[in-house]
Amino acid sequence: MAVLPAGFKALLRGPLGWFYTTTMVQSVGFGLSLVLFLIYVHDVRHFSVLFATSLLAANAVVGLAASPVIGTLTDRFGPVHVFTSLVLLEVVALVNWAFADNAIWLVATSVLMALSAGAIFGPGSALLARLAPEELHQQSFGTNFMILNAGIGLGGLISAAVVNINRPETFTWLYLGTAFFCFLGIFPMLHIRSHGGPVDREHLSESESREGWRVVLADHRMVYLVVAAVVLLTSGYGSLDAGFSLFVVDQYHLPVRVVSIALTFNTATIVLAQLFVLRQLDGKSRTRIMALVSLFWTVSWIIIGAAVHTTHWLAIGLLCVAQTIFAIGETLWSPMGPSLVNQIAPEHLRGRYNAAFGLTWSLSSVLAPLLAGLFLGRSLALWWPYVIAGGALIGGFLMLGLRRRLTAEEDGRVVPASPAPAAEAI
Repeated sequence: MAVLPAGFKALLRGPLGWFYTTTMVQSVGFGLSLVLFLIYVHDVRHFSVLFATSLLAANAVVGLAASPVIGTLTDRFGPVHVFTSLVLLEVVALVNWAFADNAIWLVATSVLMALSAGAIFGPGSALLARLAPEELHQQSFGTNFMILNAGIGLGGLISAAVVNINRPETFTWLYLGTAFFCFLGIFPMLHIRSHGGPVDREHLSESESREGWRVVLADHRMVYLVVAAVVLLTSGYGSLDAGFSLFVVDQYHLPVRVVSIALTFNTATIVLAQLFVLRQLDGKSRTRIMALVSLFWTVSWIIIGAAVHTTHWLAIGLLCVAQTIFAIGETLWSPMGPSLVNQIAPEHLRGRYNAAFGLTWSLSSVLAPLLAGLFLGRSLALWWPYVIAGGALIGGFLMLGLRRRLTAEEDGRVVPASPAPAAEAI
């Protein structure tokens, strides 16, 4: 069996290849500083855990407020223009963040970073959905996720070799490196700017031209998906970003580089497993697969919680195992969520639908730091992983409830037809 469909390989020689180049370059930058936020604010800049987690939650609130605006701008001006503008804003924010050493500077800069974070979820997803035909969306989103994690893993290895909590300048170097790679990633995107313009509204009916966020909010499938995804992602990526590094450093009493090493197991698993997983997903229920994700994440958090009570080296090994299991869940989530959104989204509202799905990341990034602050800043810290594990299970049950709201085609139970040869090139 071929690793990738022939039609998909043909797309890699065109605009899709340029898109993936941007993903790879920028993800190396993300990997340099991905897990450093809380440690940077708390252990390097010496602010309280509550301030650090509250700042992370405030970032998510800003992103939550900005997401609908970004979605509207994406539909109006096209995903490439919005994407590049947000990345430039992110570069400015990261350079400032690298030197921020007081509360006002940290807050102001983090707001800019929160605004620019929308580049990935809304415009990026809308553009990627354009660059591949509908029947190849699962492959295109899954492959993009694999490339994203390959870059993050490489950046994480560099970070592990450089970062030192006793040398604050190493954090400055890593954040400046993130800014550099983000800026560099703009240039491949310029090669596909002709594919990233606004929808030609002359071909829309009068009623379609007036449609906007009201249509998205009236789509019960989308609203339910957002609610279920918020619960699941709060217990997944949200908590991984909000508390994992701090939990390891404060409860395991391990150096920061151990966090980067554990996350390298995560990204390596995704890179090695993603294409194999993609081959198994055609014709499978998307909602059942997303519910299965919750089981992997539940087991991962339970291992993280239990490993605290083991020996030093065994704890490190269990952290790596937990991140490997977590990553298997990620390989299932990455093609399913975005492809479902773009399956039900009309083309002229694709930016808004993807922005609505991006809200799940923002909302989970609000809730997860609040939970982390509630538990990690006091004597309840050891209970935190188990509470998160319970939340993951609830998210899985909610995903199962989405199945009856979808048609068999929307749920992925109907195997997509192979693209005609003419559809292999854009």
